[in-house]
Amino acid sequence: MAMDNTGTGSSGRREPADWEWLSAREWYASELAYRRQESGLTLVQLAELCLYEQSYLHRLERGQRLGTADAAAALDRVYGTGDLLVKLWHLAKQEAKERPFVGLAALEAVAVGIQEYVNSAVPDLLQTRAYAQEQVRLLRLDGVEQVDAKVAGRLARQERLADPDPVHYRALIDEAVLRRKARDPRTWSEQLEHLVQVAQLPHVSLHVVPFGAGPHQLLGPLELVFLPQGRMVAYARSSCGGHVVEEPEEVEPLRLAYDMLRDAALTPAASLTFLRALLEEHTGGGAAKDIEP
Repeated sequence: MAMDNTGTGSSGRREPADWEWLSAREWYASELAYRRQESGLTLVQLAELCLYEQSYLHRLERGQRLGTADAAAALDRVYGTGDLLVKLWHLAKQEAKERPFVGLAALEAVAVGIQEYVNSAVPDLLQTRAYAQEQVRLLRLDGVEQVDAKVAGRLARQERLADPDPVHYRALIDEAVLRRKARDPRTWSEQLEHLVQVAQLPHVSLHVVPFGAGPHQLLGPLELVFLPQGRMVAYARSSCGGHVVEEPEEVEPLRLAYDMLRDAALTPAASLTFLRALLEEHTGGGAAKDIEP
């Protein structure tokens, strides 16, 4: 069988020797390409039959997108493959959930923009060393060396905000974060001072989400990372860990929820006033006032 430049045979399906090395996502994409070529359909014809855009179908066949279960079901109907493609899609989806996460640093290093929401602690990218040490110690790591390594890694990620060409960063900080002080008063003073300073940088936008904003859809910390070529991924955290969301169909609702919360938050100018009032209150200069959106 002749081989093309994708590593598949002329029919689009991988050679048997490749099977044990294929990920579920690669197998799904290979099967899509094979089924279309066996059917004799062009992408244009397939798009007309299943009512999905030609460019979308092309990315599915190349493995650039996983797409949705609905798209897999539509293709099953066109090819008469029962629920084969839907099953392969679910395998690929489960594989993506179980894939080890290498960390946010690699994504942030190439990001063109970062947007974040936090509701329990100051964002990692805005923490002082002392505050970061206090937070990391809560993880109950084994030994001082692990704590120091974790803190060093967190501070290293902050270099993207200090680059000559820094990434644009937007953070929505729940008021609960700012009311939950660090255990050491000096550590909290330094952290508030740092937030006031960072909030004035031209490439940073800080928004306080006051209690008066009411309930919203984001129930836990969320980071949206904007990558080159318009790609965006999300990282959602919980007390049990976190997971990456890559498919546009799943990222977009998170982005919408983020944008709606941003609209309910204080403006950067009002947020800076709020932070300065908290700092004054903490250092004994007066009482901070709650600010409604």
